[in-house]
Amino acid sequence: MNGKERLSELDFFKHVSDETLNELWAKGTVERCLKGTVIRRAKELNQNVYFQVSGKSVVYNLTHTGRRKIIFILGKGHMLNGHIIQNHVASLFIETIEESSIFRVPISAFINAMKKDFTLVEAVLTAQETKIWRLGHQLKNTMGSIYMERKLAAKLWKLSRDFGKETKDGIEIDLNLPITFLADMLGAPRETTSRLCSTLMEYDLIRINKKRITIVDKDRMAHFYKTGEYYL
Repeated sequence: MNGKERLSELDFFKHVSDETLNELWAKGTVERCLKGTVIRRAKELNQNVYFQVSGKSVVYNLTHTGRRKIIFILGKGHMLNGHIIQNHVASLFIETIEESSIFRVPISAFINAMKKDFTLVEAVLTAQETKIWRLGHQLKNTMGSIYMERKLAAKLWKLSRDFGKETKDGIEIDLNLPITFLADMLGAPRETTSRLCSTLMEYDLIRINKKRITIVDKDRMAHFYKTGEYYL
């Protein structure tokens, strides 16, 4: 399989020209990474652009107290970088949460390809605009106008949309989601997060089997996180 065929499987590159795909493939490498591999650390010089070929990764930062705050969970086809043009010092951490394949290409080669192919520029802009849109929704949900139960419900609903698979019990999120991980997503203590999960289970909105969470009914879940009302 050549570079065009391999990269064209990723949503990010679906409109990029064949010539650019082959050029980037020739300049880059694919690395197999175990779960828990830190791809990039905050405040370190970043010399590559990273793409998720398989598996999933989280983008996060550390609070002033040293707690991890997860910002994005990104799967196949996503560009993992936040900075490309202006600042090559990373501001966030990137870490795999599953065994993954990561395609990396030097920033200099990526920028040269952008100069020659506007479809690549459009792909970068689309990816960054999507992240900005998602951050806007996260900020709206952290301004005190939404109860923590609804905030957790909104995040789980979003994960079920991005990584869900249909089962007889509902939509299972195809991720291991221990309480500690959910707490990092919410920016809340573990004990609080555990209590929130229990509340959503009491409302029959979710079911938890070990570390797997199933959304019982996505429409009821959406109604709850938008209005705070639930029905059985």
